[in-house]
Amino acid sequence: MIAKESEIKFIVGLDENKVPEDIKWAASDAGVDLTPSKAVMMSVWDEKTKNTLRIDLWTKQMTVDEMKQFYHQTFLSMADSFERATDESKMAIRMREFAKEFAEKMELL
Repeated sequence: MIAKESEIKFIVGLDENKVPEDIKWAASDAGVDLTPSKAVMMSVWDEKTKNTLRIDLWTKQMTVDEMKQFYHQTFLSMADSFERATDESKMAIRMREFAKEFAEKMELL
């Protein structure tokens, strides 16, 4: 039995070529009401096909430097989530090492 439902919502404004111009998101349980964003990456596990479905969107206003930071921080977040979900701390450490190497090569550090 589901005790409660929570909603996460994305609204994407597109130009005439279906390229994102504007992204807003809201999360009912986090108290976030339609907050602007320049990018979103979302992965969904398809139980039937045992495959990951992805949505990667970014606006024209997102700079290359911001995208590099976004990926770096996403790598770190993935390491944290992976460790919490699997208790595989050694692999999480390796993922963080990769994130550090990425940041160094992208001149973020």
